[in-house]
Amino acid sequence: MTSNKLKNKVAVITGGNSGMGLATAKLFANEGAKVGITGRNNATIKDAVTSIGNNAIGVKADVLDLKSIDTAYKEIANKHGKFDVLIVNAGVFKGLPLADFTEELFDEIVDINFKGAFFSVQKALPYLNDGASIVITSSVVNETGMATASSYSATKAAVRSLARSFSSDLLERKIRVNILSPGPIETPIFDRLGMPQENVDGMKEYMASGVPLKRLGTVDEMARGFLFLASDDSSYMLGGEIVLDGGMGQL
Repeated sequence: MTSNKLKNKVAVITGGNSGMGLATAKLFANEGAKVGITGRNNATIKDAVTSIGNNAIGVKADVLDLKSIDTAYKEIANKHGKFDVLIVNAGVFKGLPLADFTEELFDEIVDINFKGAFFSVQKALPYLNDGASIVITSSVVNETGMATASSYSATKAAVRSLARSFSSDLLERKIRVNILSPGPIETPIFDRLGMPQENVDGMKEYMASGVPLKRLGTVDEMARGFLFLASDDSSYMLGGEIVLDGGMGQL
């Protein structure tokens, strides 16, 4: 049973080939959207497109390569038309104690999470319909201090600021820019850490223990948040933020 909240809308999701991005792409397609996703891995993009269905399109793009963003947007627009929704979800989490942080790691996190988000929006402007909705993924840590995650947290605070500034820039086009800030979420990122399963499980338990609801959030819960911000349900929301963190940053 669907409500067709995105019927005949074109929705583009960066980092849409796994985790929150993929769950959101599936939900959007189920709500009637024509979906385009980007990601860095051709194999996972192909699998994601198959699971999304509804004539979805997937294009390889890396936010570290700005030209690839242009190419991806152009290809999606050629197939589906101009965009009504843009979800800027591509990002990376890596942490180290302050004393151990390297310039290379700092640059990688900032280039992907901050610079990548900035230009993912800028380069979409020619392809966005007036009145479109843009949602940038931030994090509950954009307002909290988290050991070993200083650079990551700063980038998430930076994109929170971008939503306000971009909204001001785009007022004449009635393009809304808002933020979704998740707490700890059960995503495939844990499986890519290269740690034994026992260690991964221990990390999840530790993270869940710091959440008032005593569990990790799900990608489907985040997808429903993205749907609210992408649809007309949030038509009076501009430069704002939805925090879906199980109370982690609130209690």
